[in-house]
Amino acid sequence: MSQPNTRHNSTPGSERLTAMLERMLLIRRTEEQLGADSRAGELPGNVHLCAGQEAIAVGVCNHLSDSDYVGSTHRGHGHFLAKGGSVRSLIAEVHAKSTGACGGLGGSMHVTDLSKGMIGANGIVGGGIGLAAGAALSAQVAGEGQVAVAFFGDGASSQGILPEVFNIAVLWKLPLILVCEYNGYSEFSASSTVNAGEIADRARAFGIPTDVIDGNDVEAVWTSAAIAIERARKGEGPSFIEAKTYRLRGHLEAEDGFLQAPYRSEEEIDQWRARDPIPQLVKRLTEMSAMSDADFEILEAKVAAEVKDALQFANDSEPPEMERVLSSVFVDQLP
Repeated sequence: MSQPNTRHNSTPGSERLTAMLERMLLIRRTEEQLGADSRAGELPGNVHLCAGQEAIAVGVCNHLSDSDYVGSTHRGHGHFLAKGGSVRSLIAEVHAKSTGACGGLGGSMHVTDLSKGMIGANGIVGGGIGLAAGAALSAQVAGEGQVAVAFFGDGASSQGILPEVFNIAVLWKLPLILVCEYNGYSEFSASSTVNAGEIADRARAFGIPTDVIDGNDVEAVWTSAAIAIERARKGEGPSFIEAKTYRLRGHLEAEDGFLQAPYRSEEEIDQWRARDPIPQLVKRLTEMSAMSDADFEILEAKVAAEVKDALQFANDSEPPEMERVLSSVFVDQLP
């Protein structure tokens, strides 16, 4: 059985932590804006928000370059922004505008930016796992030290694609990091009711180095990812990270309109809200004398302005023309 990853020698300094805080804030404020847009009926479809899970995306992607790959989930806005995607193109895409990341044709669950190595969010549960494995194989063949990361939730951990990828990644020593964002729920069902045993043990069974961490502690995520990514770049094969976290919002923003009864208690949500990764990081930076209340206010204002600008950009943009819709589906023919 493989052993958990050992502690990495280096830790993120205050400057890097501050940069990660800014990115986490950008994700949170963007999600809050999109949540408000959804409730106001201003979006063409539903959104699945990652508020509360930002430390995982940011802690991992802080180690990645544009040439590295990320395969995402239906809850992928945070991965998109953590990988360096533009908040303008994200909000425009979710608003179905032609200036969006996918020309307004992909929507919330399919945000993609190949220039940043973001090979796509995915409406298929667990769909990003196989795509990331393929990207890892491509990176291995290229031989330029690239890696691929597959983000997925505990709800996707029982999909058949996961053990298939475990197997081939070990046999071929693919430069692949598998990150399970364990938020305790598979849509509206508690993970304990749909997943037998410990998810991390499934990776250990294949001999994959495995780490179970606090996904709300960005330093812990950063350190675990540093080890896994270094192994992958050195040609030592895949790693598995199970990051315990919690989504502070529902499975999707419209769920209150059709759920007959709550599937989690307000007490549970409040307990996890007390472990919110953003205030935890602010506290850490304050203890390091690296951030004052005034510094945080400046950072908040900067992020708020960026989100406001992105929303205005989306509102000023046009939807895709019908010709673009057809040309993106049919090749040299009309429907």
